[in-house]
Amino acid sequence: MNPLSRRGLLGATAAGTVAAAAAKAQAQSFGNPDLPPQGAINATNPQSIVDPGPQNPALASQFPSATSPPATDVGGMQMPWSSFNNAPRRIQNGGWARQVTQADFAISEEISGVDMRLTAGGIREMHWHLAAEWGYMSYGNCRVTVLDEQGRAYVSDVKEGDIWYFPSGLPHSLQGLGPSGCEFILCFDDGKASEFNTLLLTDWVAHTPPEILALNFGVPADAFSKIPLHNLWIFQGQLPGSLEAARAAATGAAGAPPYPFTFSLGSMKPVRQTKGGEVRIADSNNFNVSKTIAAAQVIVHPGGMRELHWHPNADEWQYWIKGKGRMGVFNTGPGAVTMDFNPGDIGYVKRSHGHYILNTGDTDLMFLEVFRSSYFADVSLSDWLTHTPPEMVAQTLNVDPAVIAKFPNNKPEIMPE
Repeated sequence: MNPLSRRGLLGATAAGTVAAAAAKAQAQSFGNPDLPPQGAINATNPQSIVDPGPQNPALASQFPSATSPPATDVGGMQMPWSSFNNAPRRIQNGGWARQVTQADFAISEEISGVDMRLTAGGIREMHWHLAAEWGYMSYGNCRVTVLDEQGRAYVSDVKEGDIWYFPSGLPHSLQGLGPSGCEFILCFDDGKASEFNTLLLTDWVAHTPPEILALNFGVPADAFSKIPLHNLWIFQGQLPGSLEAARAAATGAAGAPPYPFTFSLGSMKPVRQTKGGEVRIADSNNFNVSKTIAAAQVIVHPGGMRELHWHPNADEWQYWIKGKGRMGVFNTGPGAVTMDFNPGDIGYVKRSHGHYILNTGDTDLMFLEVFRSSYFADVSLSDWLTHTPPEMVAQTLNVDPAVIAKFPNNKPEIMPE
């Protein structure tokens, strides 16, 4: 008698059909898990991806991941992209500035940003802010001055790649140096803070009665008869003298502050370096005065990727310095969005939202990660998976434990290792 009965044969055939169907469904859903299926890959009618309406091809070409998102994107997450490139510039004799605050970039609750240019001799007039200021030199050379609450003066010259930090309320000034001035990025630890709404020396003096000025400074009121009646904000000044002379003139009996207000981020040794790139970090651990802003400078080589990770302590504000990249962001819901970035753009990722950044160009990608925090912190996905019992990870992801054993277990930051 045939050991395979007709019922057994039918059962085996049905089981095989089910298994084959399951395998086919798995293959079809890999990389596009949602129903109804999303992405151009699932659009069998070619007309589904055509845009026949009015459009700006020059603008659309900058955002291929928005024009045709990967099929894994889902939900309606807040836009994680903005840019200084289309922010209006306020131009004055001596330089210009443009800003992106939460009023322009809704997601950016913890950090607002400014891009400022000063000519050689150009002065951002003496002022102070309600928020703390963090600066990054993207071009040229600049002289900074600041006075702390104990009357200790600090004067320094900064170059490309250097940063500074001025705590809330401390008065300071900025001046472009030779040969061609400077450009820098400012971050304030408040998404609503505006560079166009600062406490300016000229405004205060012009709006104080002359007799009060005379009494306060111990000089005749006529000494202030030629003060500016309107604030200067940015104006053309003369190139300053030597740094040594400036420090000697500014330093008084209180002496110098215990910690510098500037730091050479771009010149420091990387805290992490792999085949894929390198990372430098400045926070209150090595830049002592920076109590409310921490930052990382990240370089990703062509073909490399800032690994899948998240930041548990703060939102991440990004400034894209050079190169081209793509960022994917993940949230509850689920929600996933992918966006492309170019030099001068700004990115933003909410606290604990998973994300990655891929170098999509053929040159090095460089960007800043800035946080409203005293310290830098991130959690690596591969680090978590390789420091959890492998049977737990294998059962969760339906992945062979032998594959999991090959995952990076040393928090590489940038892949490949």
